[in-house]
Amino acid sequence: MDNLLSEGLTLMVFGMGFVFVFLTLLVGITTGMSKLVTKYTPAPQPKAAKPAPAAAAQSGNNDELVAVISAAVHKYRS
Repeated sequence: MDNLLSEGLTLMVFGMGFVFVFLTLLVGITTGMSKLVTKYTPAPQPKAAKPAPAAAAQSGNNDELVAVISAAVHKYRS
């Protein structure tokens, strides 16, 4: 019984040690790859803002829009 318990503990220690070493290497390699990628990729170029033509077109139809919304609210409440 003592021999079986000793072998079980030894297997547990080796298994947990292997998992710990593997995960440590995985974190180190992933961190290194991340640093390499951020070092060698170019910075993203900012896009030029486009003017909103829809906002200018709707400013003239403001009275019509208010009338449509008022009619919808009135119909919903009644």
